[in-house]
Amino acid sequence: MTTQKISFYNLAWRWHFYAGLFVAPFMVLLALTGIIYLFKPQLDPLMYGNLLKVPAAEHALTADEQLQRAQAAYPQAAISKYLPPADATSSAQFVLHNDGREVTVFVDPYRGTLLGEQDAKYNLQAIARALHGELMIGTTGDRLIELAAGWAVMLVVSGLYLWWPRGKSSAGVLWPRLQSRGRLFWRDLHAVVGFWGAAFLLVMLLSGMTWTGFWGKQYADLWNSFPAAMWNNVPQSDQQARILNTASQQTVPWAMENTPMPMSGDHAEHMNHGAMHAGPAAPTVSLQHVVDLANASKVEPGYSITFPTTATGVFTVAVFANDPRFDATLHVDQYTGKVLADVRWEHYNLVARATETGVMLHEGKMFGWVNQLIVLLICLMILLSAVSGVVIWWKRRPQGGLGVPPLKHDLPKWKTAMVIMLGLALIFPLVGASLILVWVLDRLVLSHFLAADPR
Repeated sequence: MTTQKISFYNLAWRWHFYAGLFVAPFMVLLALTGIIYLFKPQLDPLMYGNLLKVPAAEHALTADEQLQRAQAAYPQAAISKYLPPADATSSAQFVLHNDGREVTVFVDPYRGTLLGEQDAKYNLQAIARALHGELMIGTTGDRLIELAAGWAVMLVVSGLYLWWPRGKSSAGVLWPRLQSRGRLFWRDLHAVVGFWGAAFLLVMLLSGMTWTGFWGKQYADLWNSFPAAMWNNVPQSDQQARILNTASQQTVPWAMENTPMPMSGDHAEHMNHGAMHAGPAAPTVSLQHVVDLANASKVEPGYSITFPTTATGVFTVAVFANDPRFDATLHVDQYTGKVLADVRWEHYNLVARATETGVMLHEGKMFGWVNQLIVLLICLMILLSAVSGVVIWWKRRPQGGLGVPPLKHDLPKWKTAMVIMLGLALIFPLVGASLILVWVLDRLVLSHFLAADPR
């Protein structure tokens, strides 16, 4: 019995080592970029106050007048999005594509003056978000982040097994032995911080993975569904609303990503004959009409309006609210102004509600500064756990070796462990595929060529 416990302990230790070696750099990056994006509400006014804030006045220009000012300043640009002022002292924003760049232009809604511009993809918050989501390298980065998050789940599970007291005193288990020195001190720090942060880290990992391109999409396909009647008598595009989201900008909530984009109605009546395929016509519905429609529909301030890009495209009014109960997504016919779809919190199923709530907790937005401080603490625990783990490995590592924990040859077929490993592999397919790859490398390469020091 003793041999079996020791053997499985070594197996868990070995896989914890492999997971940590791969995950640690990603966790450091995710924690640091997460902290930057976490404090976006405080950092943006400090860094870009001259762009974001304006003196309030009695009369404001209409949205169409603001649009004309932006078009006059950038006559060759294609404007894709409008963000109305969130309050009386906020500027209006237009997102446009100009000379191959995506630019956000800030307009004084009272005076019509252009306050300046900002690269929509290369500013502090956009870079932090893009690094956090896809390492700024597109699909490959998204898959690497997803893989790291899945392995981090395995790291937490194996870490809890290694932490389990097994009759030990609470010192070094529930709190670190601060009087200790060297590797023992760092081991205590790693174990204790890992234990207290395990549940929070799992929530952060799982809520974050709902946005990933592979696992997140499968998860959304499984759980995102709306009443069929919502889309009755509405022509549907073959594109989904996820096209409105990017790594650096979030337009529609998670619950809307997998829903089909409706199409504006009989647009042929509003276009010259034969011009249907020559490119999009100018919408006949004014931008101010869409703003009035959003306000009349009681859409939470802070919403955006995405412009149609094709002849059958729609205006999309969307707010990704701090409190998901105030989420709203409206698709509006660009020719008639008819609301083709209006999706709110009450239309979300239980999984969609839980996921949206998890995302807002993840981003530190749900409960204001209290939520921010909690997420900051979690990020600091992640950093401390990652750094302490690397220090432990470095202090234990043999001279000239990698320091892979030893693997006993009399390992028992521990059924519970096999079920857990199989379960993780099935739930996270990328982890399962990489698990097989690492196992093969471990058996055929690492076990023979890497020195495994005794514990």
